[in-house]
Amino acid sequence: MQIEPAGPGDLAEATALLERNRLPTGGLAKYAATLLVARDQERIVGTAALELYTGAALLRSVSVDPAAQGQRIGIALTNAALTLAASNGVRDVFLLTTTAERFFPRFGFETITREDVPESVRASVEFTSVCCASAVVMRKRLAKE
Repeated sequence: MQIEPAGPGDLAEATALLERNRLPTGGLAKYAATLLVARDQERIVGTAALELYTGAALLRSVSVDPAAQGQRIGIALTNAALTLAASNGVRDVFLLTTTAERFFPRFGFETITREDVPESVRASVEFTSVCCASAVVMRKRLAKE
Protein backbone atom coordinates (compact mmCIF):
# COMPACT_ATOMS: atom_id res chain seq x y z
CA MET A 1 0.00 0.00 0.00
CA GLN A 2 1.30 3.40 -1.02
CA ILE A 3 0.11 6.91 -0.07
CA GLU A 4 0.67 9.57 -2.71
CA PRO A 5 -0.85 12.71 -4.20
CA ALA A 6 -3.74 11.95 -6.50
CA GLY A 7 -2.98 11.99 -10.19
CA PRO A 8 -5.03 13.68 -12.92
CA GLY A 9 -7.06 10.54 -13.56
CA ASP A 10 -7.80 9.67 -9.92
CA LEU A 11 -10.67 12.01 -9.12
CA ALA A 12 -13.45 9.78 -10.49
CA GLU A 13 -12.25 6.71 -8.59
CA ALA A 14 -11.74 8.72 -5.38
CA THR A 15 -15.22 10.23 -5.72
CA ALA A 16 -16.72 6.77 -6.23
CA LEU A 17 -15.02 5.54 -3.05
CA LEU A 18 -16.45 8.46 -1.07
CA GLU A 19 -19.90 7.81 -2.49
CA ARG A 20 -19.68 4.10 -1.54
CA ASN A 21 -18.85 5.17 2.01
CA ARG A 22 -21.68 7.75 2.00
CA LEU A 23 -19.32 10.69 2.44
CA PRO A 24 -19.80 14.09 0.79
CA THR A 25 -18.12 14.76 -2.53
CA GLY A 26 -19.25 18.36 -3.07
CA GLY A 27 -16.35 20.66 -3.91
CA LEU A 28 -13.78 17.85 -3.96
CA ALA A 29 -12.70 18.55 -7.55
CA LYS A 30 -11.65 22.07 -6.51
CA TYR A 31 -9.14 20.54 -4.06
CA ALA A 32 -7.79 17.75 -6.26
CA ALA A 33 -4.29 19.23 -5.93
CA THR A 34 -4.32 18.39 -2.20
CA LEU A 35 -6.08 15.04 -2.51
CA LEU A 36 -4.07 12.09 -1.23
CA VAL A 37 -4.81 8.51 -2.19
CA ALA A 38 -3.82 5.15 -0.79
CA ARG A 39 -3.18 2.56 -3.48
CA ASP A 40 -3.13 -1.19 -3.33
CA GLN A 41 -1.51 -2.03 -6.64
CA GLU A 42 -3.33 0.32 -9.03
CA ARG A 43 -6.61 0.44 -7.08
CA ILE A 44 -7.44 3.38 -4.80
CA VAL A 45 -8.35 2.01 -1.37
CA GLY A 46 -8.33 5.25 0.60
CA THR A 47 -8.51 9.02 0.34
CA ALA A 48 -7.88 12.17 2.37
CA ALA A 49 -8.02 15.76 1.18
CA LEU A 50 -7.16 19.21 2.47
CA GLU A 51 -8.81 22.50 1.73
CA LEU A 52 -6.07 25.06 2.34
CA TYR A 53 -6.91 28.52 3.68
CA THR A 54 -4.67 31.27 5.11
CA GLY A 55 -3.10 29.65 8.18
CA ALA A 56 -5.76 26.94 8.36
CA ALA A 57 -6.94 23.82 6.57
CA LEU A 58 -10.04 21.70 6.46
CA LEU A 59 -9.34 17.97 6.52
CA ARG A 60 -12.00 16.20 4.53
CA SER A 61 -12.77 13.04 2.60
CA VAL A 62 -10.85 10.66 4.87
CA SER A 63 -12.21 7.37 3.60
CA VAL A 64 -11.09 3.75 3.34
CA ASP A 65 -12.60 1.04 1.18
CA PRO A 66 -14.51 -1.32 3.50
CA ALA A 67 -12.58 -4.30 2.10
CA ALA A 68 -9.28 -2.64 3.15
CA GLN A 69 -10.33 -1.42 6.60
CA GLY A 70 -8.36 -2.63 9.62
CA GLN A 71 -5.00 -2.17 7.88
CA ARG A 72 -4.25 1.28 9.41
CA ILE A 73 -4.81 3.00 6.05
CA GLY A 74 -6.95 5.73 7.62
CA ILE A 75 -4.20 6.42 10.14
CA ALA A 76 -1.57 6.63 7.41
CA LEU A 77 -3.74 8.93 5.29
CA THR A 78 -4.52 11.24 8.20
CA ASN A 79 -0.85 11.46 9.15
CA ALA A 80 0.09 12.20 5.54
CA ALA A 81 -2.57 14.93 5.33
CA LEU A 82 -1.32 16.52 8.57
CA THR A 83 2.24 16.47 7.22
CA LEU A 84 1.01 18.12 4.02
CA ALA A 85 -0.81 20.77 6.06
CA ALA A 86 2.31 21.52 8.11
CA SER A 87 4.44 21.78 4.96
CA ASN A 88 1.98 24.41 3.69
CA GLY A 89 2.37 26.55 6.82
CA VAL A 90 -0.98 25.62 8.32
CA ARG A 91 -1.41 26.45 12.02
CA ASP A 92 -4.78 24.77 12.62
CA VAL A 93 -6.50 21.86 10.90
CA PHE A 94 -10.27 21.58 11.23
CA LEU A 95 -12.71 18.82 10.32
CA LEU A 96 -16.38 17.96 10.43
CA THR A 97 -17.58 14.44 11.14
CA THR A 98 -20.81 12.63 11.81
CA THR A 99 -19.26 9.17 12.19
CA ALA A 100 -15.59 9.36 13.21
CA GLU A 101 -15.39 11.58 16.29
CA ARG A 102 -13.65 8.73 18.16
CA PHE A 103 -11.04 8.21 15.42
CA PHE A 104 -9.48 11.69 15.27
CA PRO A 105 -8.49 12.40 18.92
CA ARG A 106 -5.51 10.00 18.52
CA PHE A 107 -4.01 12.67 16.21
CA GLY A 108 -4.57 15.48 18.69
CA PHE A 109 -7.95 16.69 17.40
CA GLU A 110 -10.28 18.18 19.99
CA THR A 111 -13.98 18.94 19.74
CA ILE A 112 -14.73 22.66 19.39
CA THR A 113 -17.71 24.82 18.46
CA ARG A 114 -18.38 26.17 14.99
CA GLU A 115 -17.74 29.65 16.33
CA ASP A 116 -14.13 28.62 17.06
CA VAL A 117 -13.52 28.04 13.33
CA PRO A 118 -12.16 30.92 11.22
CA GLU A 119 -14.66 32.50 8.85
CA SER A 120 -12.61 31.43 5.81
CA VAL A 121 -13.06 27.76 6.75
CA ARG A 122 -16.70 28.21 7.79
CA ALA A 123 -17.37 29.58 4.28
CA SER A 124 -16.28 26.25 2.73
CA VAL A 125 -18.72 23.96 0.92
CA GLU A 126 -18.34 21.43 3.72
CA PHE A 127 -19.52 23.92 6.35
CA THR A 128 -22.14 25.74 4.31
CA SER A 129 -23.94 22.96 2.50
CA VAL A 130 -22.42 19.49 2.54
CA CYS A 131 -22.22 18.58 6.25
CA CYS A 132 -25.22 18.81 8.48
CA ALA A 133 -25.42 21.25 11.36
CA SER A 134 -25.17 18.38 13.86
CA ALA A 135 -21.71 17.32 12.61
CA VAL A 136 -18.98 17.34 15.24
CA VAL A 137 -16.37 20.07 14.66
CA MET A 138 -12.78 19.29 15.61
CA ARG A 139 -9.44 21.13 15.55
CA LYS A 140 -5.80 20.14 15.75
CA ARG A 141 -3.24 22.86 16.41
CA LEU A 142 -0.06 22.34 14.39
CA ALA A 143 1.70 25.53 15.47
CA LYS A 144 1.45 28.04 18.27
CA GLU A 145 -0.04 31.41 17.40
